[in-house]
Amino acid sequence: MRTRTYYHGPDAMVTDDLFVWNTVSAQRPFTVRELRNVGLVQAPARMRPFAPALAVGVMFAAVAGWSLMPSPTWYVAGFLTVSAPAVMAAWRKPRHWELHAQYRKQAVVLYSSSDARVFNQVSRALRRAMEDSGRTPWGYGLAAA
Repeated sequence: MRTRTYYHGPDAMVTDDLFVWNTVSAQRPFTVRELRNVGLVQAPARMRPFAPALAVGVMFAAVAGWSLMPSPTWYVAGFLTVSAPAVMAAWRKPRHWELHAQYRKQAVVLYSSSDARVFNQVSRALRRAMEDSGRTPWGYGLAAA
């Protein structure tokens, strides 16, 4: 019997038997039949742990650069133009979506992505794999988007 592949991308693979998330750390593949209580979680944007240190570093650089600018007006304009977008971009992690489940009586994160399009493709593929395995839709909260 041939294995059916529902999704195969650079970050994940969903077949009728396995769910594999290709992360930096080697993670074991999950058997689709042993997944229970699968659900979607949208995690909000969070402050990065290094953001306060980055803000302090920018302030020290501003104080040190004060003596190099010809006038305070140019200094303030240059400082705001360069530092404000950089600090705001580094300050927050973007929101991301996660697939949570129980696997062999243990709570696990099956998959996580900040790209909504890819996340929806992976979650739909998992839903199809679970439905085609003969399980009833009751007991998992995957969106039918």
